[in-house]
Amino acid sequence: MEFTKGSCEAFVEVLASKAPVPGGGGASSLVGAIGTALGNMVGSLTLGKKKYADVQDDIIALKAKADALQMELLDLVQKDAEMFEPLSKAYGLPKETEEQKAEKARIMEAALKDACSVPLLIMEKCCEAIELHKEFAAKGSALAISDVGVGVACCRAALLGASLNVFINTKSMTDKAYAAEINEKAEAMISKYAAMADAIFADVRARFN
Repeated sequence: MEFTKGSCEAFVEVLASKAPVPGGGGASSLVGAIGTALGNMVGSLTLGKKKYADVQDDIIALKAKADALQMELLDLVQKDAEMFEPLSKAYGLPKETEEQKAEKARIMEAALKDACSVPLLIMEKCCEAIELHKEFAAKGSALAISDVGVGVACCRAALLGASLNVFINTKSMTDKAYAAEINEKAEAMISKYAAMADAIFADVRARFN
């Protein structure tokens, strides 16, 4: 099933079911795509406006980046599901003998690393999207500034949501050095970009005072 090809209603229905996918990673990626699209919409509403003629080239470039990010985040909804399914199956492998235990541990470790890779990439894409919102807030139409605020709030939520899908997988890894390296990358993104998103949101909110 291609989760982003159906209706919103169908996605929410399967998300609410006991099916292993989509889950928090896929949901985070979709929210990130929606947030990116809101920033992109502000760019669309800015193009062609005489008042913003001096930033038209910048807006065109920003929109091109947003277009690409939207598609990448939508693709990652499906990719997250594909990478998680082997892990969900690995949990059910037999472990009655020492050989079975060793084989399960080997498969689990590989599956954990694969399952962790996608939410980490989702986080990276959300960071890029937050940076775009900073530009859209500075250069986009003031009439649509609230959409920058909503968009960056979505991207922040997606960033934090994806991080939990990183941390739940690294916690179970036996390769603690690898897990620590991944955790460090995730924590660094949260530290920098959650704060950036908060600042952008606060700037948008202040314009309504």
